[in-house]
Formats: sequence, C-alpha cells, structure tokens
Amino acid sequence: MYVVTNRIKMKKGYAEKLAPMFTKGGALQEMKGFIKVETWNMQDIDDNDELHVNMWWEELEDFEAWKTSDAFKQALSRGGDNNKDKGESPMLGSEIAIAKVETTIDPK
Repeated sequence: MYVVTNRIKMKKGYAEKLAPMFTKGGALQEMKGFIKVETWNMQDIDDNDELHVNMWWEELEDFEAWKTSDAFKQALSRGGDNNKDKGESPMLGSEIAIAKVETTIDPK
C-alpha cells in the first residue's frame, strides 16, 4: 500500500475552506487500487495554512494511472472553477511526497 501526499501551502484561513474540494465523490472512487483520501489541516503554522491531501493506493502504478487519466484532468479543472473570478489564487505552492506503508496496527 502507498500513501501519496500533496502538501499544499496556502494563504492563512483557506485550508479549512478548501479541504472539502479534495474529498468530493466521483470518478476517483472508481479507480483501480484507490483506497481513500484524507485531508489534514496542519496545526501550529504561523505564516500560512498547510493542507495535506493524503491518497491511499494499493499499488503505486494505480496512482500513476489516476494521474494520467481523463478523470484526474477533469478533477483539476473543477478545482480551478471554484476560484474562477475570485481574484488571486490562495495557493502558495505544493510538494508531492510518496510513501510505501511498511507496518500498521489496527484497534483490537
């Protein structure tokens, strides 16, 4: 299993507002190997907000297929529509991190 995290820096006050945009239902849920998405609003950051969008995938190849899919392109364009005609983007930058899950523990 793999977790792909998009660490998005944005203007202060926007992480909570924009987080639901990343967990809307749709074609992502039908993709082979997709497990789930969580958004994390990072705490104790003074200058800006930081939203981590975490996607769980069975295989890294499944994520790569999502990245090149028409559904991914449509999801990106919908996200852009949310900020259209609202002036300057709240996004300050982003970074992708990919991790292979080595061990987990679940509740008894």
